[in-house]
Amino acid sequence: MRPASLALTTVLLALLGMFGPFSIDTPFPAFAAMGEQFRVSDAAMQLVVSAYLASFAAMSLFHGPISDAVGRKPVMVTGAAVYALASIGCALATSLELLLVFRVLQGMSAGAGTIVSRTVVRDLFEGARAQQLMSVVAMIFALGPAIAPIMGGWLLLVGPWPLIFWFLAIFGATIAIAVLVLLPESHPREERSPLHVRSILGNVADVSRLRRFQVLSAAQAFSFAGQFLYIAAAPIFVVSLLGKGPQDFWIFFVPMVGGMVLGSFTNARLANRFDGHLLITAGQCVAITGAVTGMVLAFGPGAATLPWAVVGPTAIAFGTGISLPVYQLALLDAVPHARGTAASVSTFAMLLLNAVLASVVVPVAATSLGRLAATSLGLLLLGITLFHVHRVGARATPAPSLQPEVP
Repeated sequence: MRPASLALTTVLLALLGMFGPFSIDTPFPAFAAMGEQFRVSDAAMQLVVSAYLASFAAMSLFHGPISDAVGRKPVMVTGAAVYALASIGCALATSLELLLVFRVLQGMSAGAGTIVSRTVVRDLFEGARAQQLMSVVAMIFALGPAIAPIMGGWLLLVGPWPLIFWFLAIFGATIAIAVLVLLPESHPREERSPLHVRSILGNVADVSRLRRFQVLSAAQAFSFAGQFLYIAAAPIFVVSLLGKGPQDFWIFFVPMVGGMVLGSFTNARLANRFDGHLLITAGQCVAITGAVTGMVLAFGPGAATLPWAVVGPTAIAFGTGISLPVYQLALLDAVPHARGTAASVSTFAMLLLNAVLASVVVPVAATSLGRLAATSLGLLLLGITLFHVHRVGARATPAPSLQPEVP
């Protein structure tokens, strides 16, 4: 692939991954205005996040297997187009119930870009080169959580909250056109599986039953959960606990995203020098150190003052940026004949956990800075424990393989 084509493909794959942070973080500054218009509580507004995440998780089981059967490109184009239509529905919603319906449709379609784009990286490249490209995609993708809430705050200065969803509609339509015109198909016809419901469900069930894949997926999900807890709690963390306003979300997202970008950059620089499992362990140790530091600061004097309030989340993001690209490649390589399915199942596990965090854990953990920091530390410790359980199992047993089904 020529350098110009590689650069264009890398940027486009990163933009496909931004459906997630744009969908979750851009509406955050508008939560107060939306809640006032719909006459609902802060707890009810959390459903705007959890409804999206739950539907994203449910549909994520199918985007990858369908892309294994029909190719990556048709799935990504269709998903982006449906996402644009769902965003228009959100902009026109006149009640929380109607907004949640279209948020569910947003979640069901957004995963087509987020999940399948990750598989394209592994289709095109191998080894350290794939890890480097995944890290570069992660660096660009990490800008999403910083840009999205700031852009949401700016859009609120221009007009009412539906303007945010009109922006998301334009974003989805632009991505659909760009993928259709610019992105090559990376999954050749001779390697595709049959497009049968029974075959797709069977592949999902087969991958889900792999014990080592289960443990590795859980390790990735809980390792990222330590950072996602702060992201899901951002409206409470920034406004209620730190006492800031709708235009102040940058004070949390900019340093956190800076940590994520720096972590991904570190991963790319070390890809040719260190084993992937060592990078995962190093990244998790950095994240846990950051979580402990954040908890100590949260229980100390001046906990709600800057920059101390964001030191912990920023360090956690740095560690996550180091480990996450390796996790994603390891999960794809665990099932080499069904990478789309592997991406779907692992994403389902992560997003199901994130939906629980947003709807159940955040309202309890975000009652104080100390409780939020302690919960994040607990999630990270569980993630690194599961990863080492996976490592012990990998040494004890050979890796299983799944062959593609024959129609």
